Amino acid sequence: MRFFPARNRGWDMRRGAAMPTLQKSLRLSEGIVREIDDIAKRAKKDFTAVTNELLEEAIKAHRSPDIIYSEGVSGKKARIAGTGIEVWEVIAVYKSSGQTFKRLQLSYHWLSERQLKAALGYYSFYSEEIDALIAENEQWTLKSIRQKYPFLTAGKP
Repeated sequence: MRFFPARNRGWDMRRGAAMPTLQKSLRLSEGIVREIDDIAKRAKKDFTAVTNELLEEAIKAHRSPDIIYSEGVSGKKARIAGTGIEVWEVIAVYKSSGQTFKRLQLSYHWLSERQLKAALGYYSFYSEEIDALIAENEQWTLKSIRQKYPFLTAGKP
């Protein structure tokens, strides 16, 4: 089996950068092709981009079965299944509490040990993705929130 580098570059979601792609032939059922075509049309993306996104998400789900991926106002994010809590939020607390599991359990006392370990497990695979989200969140200040979302702070000093 030979892999041939493609001339175009794909998108690496973990790093947010272009990466080389490989051309690989595979057979898909007509139903799967129709479904991917429908998703691609709604998302205004090409078939290959959508297929790569779906495959990457499937691999992530296989590696981290207790993590789900849901669309939010800022895009698709990894969340702990059964909660609305994003993985980056748990990891930010974990890092700020000295990376001790006991302190993390105290901070998220309503989550099970399995849920917290799922977040840590996801982080072990996708630390660059999570670290980027933490850094993005840490850049917010009251001034930047007021500038971007004035309706959230209207009438408040």
